[in-house]
Amino acid sequence: MSEKPSVDFINSRRSAGFPSPAADYLQLKLDLNQLLIQHREATFFMRVDGDAMIGDGIHSQDLIVVDRSLPLQHKKIAVIVLEGELLLKRVLLQNDKIILSSSNPEYEDIELSAEAQFEVWGIVTAVIHQF
Repeated sequence: MSEKPSVDFINSRRSAGFPSPAADYLQLKLDLNQLLIQHREATFFMRVDGDAMIGDGIHSQDLIVVDRSLPLQHKKIAVIVLEGELLLKRVLLQNDKIILSSSNPEYEDIELSAEAQFEVWGIVTAVIHQF
């Protein structure tokens, strides 16, 4: 059986500097799978294309962690297929309405009609952003 990949983790809280190698810090192993994934069989990673969710800190080319096992809930960010188009939106459940909202004011909300063909691919649980 192969060992899970892990990275050294220095358990230190510093404002901006790098911890001193001479300091007495506890060094642990950090497994990003363990940190980011709750339901392994139901989780996938997806690269973002576009700026619709930039107000939530999700930028084009970021990786998102998506969990298919989580239920659709009010104000959660979800990956949705709407009439064949893949969307990343915040879901607003208001009375009997479902509204797909962007966090970029350049995009209008989408109110789903009763006839709308849509499928929820999953709920976003984490964002991996590279500088």
